[in-house]
Amino acid sequence: MAPTDRFVSENTFFVRYAETDAMGIVHHSVYIVYFEEARSHYSREMGAPYADFESSGYWLTVAEVQARFIVPTRYGQQIAARCWIDDLKNRTITFGYEIVDAASGQVCVTGRSHHVCINHAGQVCRVPDEWAAAMRKGLPG
Repeated sequence: MAPTDRFVSENTFFVRYAETDAMGIVHHSVYIVYFEEARSHYSREMGAPYADFESSGYWLTVAEVQARFIVPTRYGQQIAARCWIDDLKNRTITFGYEIVDAASGQVCVTGRSHHVCINHAGQVCRVPDEWAAAMRKGLPG
């Protein structure tokens, strides 16, 4: 369940036909894309777009992704992708996610992704202070 002690962004959209499988439900791989969009939306909401982070010489490489599938989503369904920061350290950041039915609030998928900050040379490095400060605005006290 999304935490109540920190900022949670929410991005609402409709499931596209191309995202569904032969059973008519969203293919499991698509949720990773939804998580990515939720992460990007979160950083924009915090005033620190991820595109700017990348253009300043850094990437957040994905070290781990977890997803728990609770209720399937289907073509045409309006869903909301929620995102928050679970943990922010010097070199890593972990995001939490919920994909919910926009009308009912039913949680359909939960997840987490763990990222390591690297520079464009591929070396592990500290999360830049300015970007980290923007992300910390969403964390409790």
